[in-house]
Amino acid sequence: METSELKLQLKKQIIEFLNLTDLKPEDIKDDEELFGGGLGLDSIDSLELIVLLSREYGITIKDPKEGRKVLVDVNTMADYIQQHRTK
Repeated sequence: METSELKLQLKKQIIEFLNLTDLKPEDIKDDEELFGGGLGLDSIDSLELIVLLSREYGITIKDPKEGRKVLVDVNTMADYIQQHRTK
């Protein structure tokens, strides 16, 4: 899968998994922070995203420090998935 396709898929999954029904994939910029200022996600959302990575891509994140490095923005998530995907 090309990076651009993966990023679009990730945006759709983020919207679906986090029930962000007021957003469309094009509303989320690839480099927009997911937590804090950007989308304003919280710690519960981070757990949901870790479940998403596990369920959809076979990626297990056990270390919270690693999770913070991976869940920065869509670009970072896509890069990590491409490097670590098992599904």
